[in-house]
Amino acid sequence: MIDEDVLVGIAHVPGGVELRLVQHGDGFTILLEDNELMSTVASASEEALATMTCERLGNRERVQMLVGGYGMGFTLRAALAALDDDANVFVAEIVPEIIEWALGPMRQLTGGCLDDPRVMLVGEDVAMLIRAARGGYDAILLDVDNGPEGLTRLENDRLYSREGLRYAMRALSPGGVLAIWSAWPDPAFTDRLEEAGFEVSSVTVRARPNNKGFRHVIWFARKP
Repeated sequence: MIDEDVLVGIAHVPGGVELRLVQHGDGFTILLEDNELMSTVASASEEALATMTCERLGNRERVQMLVGGYGMGFTLRAALAALDDDANVFVAEIVPEIIEWALGPMRQLTGGCLDDPRVMLVGEDVAMLIRAARGGYDAILLDVDNGPEGLTRLENDRLYSREGLRYAMRALSPGGVLAIWSAWPDPAFTDRLEEAGFEVSSVTVRARPNNKGFRHVIWFARKP
């Protein structure tokens, strides 16, 4: 018997697009129209966003991390696995249905990460949390679009603008890391990060384990 796609739920990003959660057998996919935003079978680069950031932080104590976008929780779970018990991870997710899906149909996948005492879930725009911070975060991880432009909501453009990057620089502690996931390279964005004063590197990571799937890009921008 061939499994068919089943529509599990529909969500609307505030000021943005419609998202659909689809189940196929044991797997799940979140779609924007007919485009796959994230999937349970292609999570390696989302996990790398967290693990590679933690590697760059080294042996810091009491790490304060901000994660923009819960998605399917792959980045959050990878971060929790890499961080010590004294860390705090703030997760900004403005789409309530994303969390409802995590606690409902995808609970087995979630693995209780939202119940971890190190996690604080915030139903606010990640840009607002960044603007409000003054050296408070050791790492800011952004995976709220398919690249450094506002895909899911136009207001996200400000995250990647010169002004948005200045706010991110101010929000980080010395030596802190701004990490941004993208489905494609963008040399102009690399230039923008450098112009904002960051020490920039980028890494290409496959979407699936064993070096398979599409190539995605992660920027690591360190505050001097």
